[in-house]
Amino acid sequence: MSTVRKPDFDVAVVGASLAGCAAATLYARRGARVALIEKATGLDHYKVICGHFIQAGAAATIDRLGLRPLIQAAGSVPGIVDIYTPYGWIMAPRGAEVDPSEPLGVNLRRQTLDPIIRRLAAETPGVDLLMGATVDELLASDGRVSGVAMRERSGTRRNLGARLVVAADGRDSNLARLAAVPARLRRNLRLGYQMYFHDLQMPHGDGISQIWFLDGHNAYAFPNEDGITAVAAMPTKELLPEFRRDREQAYFRFIEALPDAPPVRDAEPASKLLGKLDLTNRSRPAAARGMAFIGDAATAADPVWGVGCGWALESAEWLVEATAERLESTAGLEVGLQAYRRRHRNWLGAHNFLINDFSGRSRFSRIERRLFAAAARDRVVARAMRRHGARLDHPTALLRPGLLRRVLGASAGRDRVARRDGAGGLRHAEATRGAQPVIATPGPGRGRA
Repeated sequence: MSTVRKPDFDVAVVGASLAGCAAATLYARRGARVALIEKATGLDHYKVICGHFIQAGAAATIDRLGLRPLIQAAGSVPGIVDIYTPYGWIMAPRGAEVDPSEPLGVNLRRQTLDPIIRRLAAETPGVDLLMGATVDELLASDGRVSGVAMRERSGTRRNLGARLVVAADGRDSNLARLAAVPARLRRNLRLGYQMYFHDLQMPHGDGISQIWFLDGHNAYAFPNEDGITAVAAMPTKELLPEFRRDREQAYFRFIEALPDAPPVRDAEPASKLLGKLDLTNRSRPAAARGMAFIGDAATAADPVWGVGCGWALESAEWLVEATAERLESTAGLEVGLQAYRRRHRNWLGAHNFLINDFSGRSRFSRIERRLFAAAARDRVVARAMRRHGARLDHPTALLRPGLLRRVLGASAGRDRVARRDGAGGLRHAEATRGAQPVIATPGPGRGRA
């Protein structure tokens, strides 16, 4: 680390994606001078591999940022999600069953969303957006991070002093490496293959997302703006040899074997097949060495749960709330950073623990079997599961005594039936190998919450 004394900015945010742009915008609205540093050179740069889903837990942050009218004008699709498990479908409310007080998630491709939020930040008074700049060194003063050294696209080197440096540069955070803040790694047994389609006919209705949890293998189909649907296969790594032999055919077989599968072979592809073999979960302290980490730089979780975009926006807002009024004092800023770290840990820690545990197993746990089986039959349990999945409630909400009684009553016998019928992961693997699909699908009226 080099040394710098006088700060040029109150806050230097490195990474102008969702988390970074949200933080820069909110800091500037609170009167801070913000440098928003991005290595990409164009405002329209976007993240390519993503679920493109913002969970409902971030709805309030979207509104406070003023993003809602912007993304609606861009054609965002409400995140209405039906979930399949071997115990049946957990159906999202329709029509009169919809509770207007319950926020919904948002489906919007990153190629649309990222430029919107980046322009929002760039147009906010107090934000200096520096595109095409790569940070390669941290500056220090009195043992604390006090700025960044960066190389601009022209090759010019520049030092920027800042009262607070915020790492918003993703799961492989370069700033974390420079600050020697290692990530805690948790294995993920699954692969990810995703493809986009034009005007795909969704079996449960236009604009209805579907997720499949198959006791090992997972999948999702998310309709987005402009009639584009993202469809992902997330099998366990036991199917890696098949995908390596012919990944496109393996992908289509996998999707076709799903219950109520979208007819992907009948739709026009809107992309090539994209794959990611390493989905390792990563987490870091939300504040360390006088810096803050937000978005994937703090927590990069299993993408099947669709939490990344929402947690990026929420963590940015939590950081600003904890530190914006404390930037003038080093001692006060440290208090704010510790408050942010505690909030991040207290809210996301339990969620992330469960996600890590799930991604490291190829079978449902006993409690997961009970919850999924009950949610397919009981509306109250289904609502609790939806709120948990949307990250609206802390996981401890699932432990309420009244809810547990409903879970035990509604799920009695269902897990035994599903396991006896072989409606799970390995049977799906057999189906994708060319055999007749054997996944049990509930008949009309069964398994609907």
